[in-house]
Amino acid sequence: MSSIDKIAGLGVVAEQFGYQYVDVRRGDGYVMSLVADPAPQARARAAQNWAQYPNAVDGGALPPFVPDAFQLLKARITFDLTTEYSDKQRLIIASLGITVMVVGVAASLGADTTSFVVAGIVWVLLMCLIPVLNVAGRRYKAKYAARLAAAGFTPVTDERGRLRYLPPGGQLPGHGNPFA
Repeated sequence: MSSIDKIAGLGVVAEQFGYQYVDVRRGDGYVMSLVADPAPQARARAAQNWAQYPNAVDGGALPPFVPDAFQLLKARITFDLTTEYSDKQRLIIASLGITVMVVGVAASLGADTTSFVVAGIVWVLLMCLIPVLNVAGRRYKAKYAARLAAAGFTPVTDERGRLRYLPPGGQLPGHGNPFA
């Protein structure tokens, strides 16, 4: 999918039919992972929705869209994307990217002193932006963490050491359910 709104909408519909959101990652767009929700309420909701909307799989009518569920899933997806890489990993990626970009531009301009001086100044200016962007990213992440905490979501560290937010009573897939 190409946007967080589209992928969150798909996730909300999937939850209506017995699935639960697990994670999202960047690929060609965004790639969302879903698993079957083993909770009895989810099974009952899925059975009811499949009975009421049998043509949903063929592009037919879908259950009504719950705006609160959409906003919470969107916040959860956004938070997961912001924690995909640690601050140190983002620093390394940004530093290497800026350096490679500036060296490439300097090489294409020619190998004279002026191009190296201009490239050096541009490199310093871009490197100075990294801490500013890091602070902005932390504020952005804190905004979504606060929204999820206010909705009763629980902060949990997954097996990779990444902070995640789970819905009330939820658990990471594979924990307590060996078949997830």
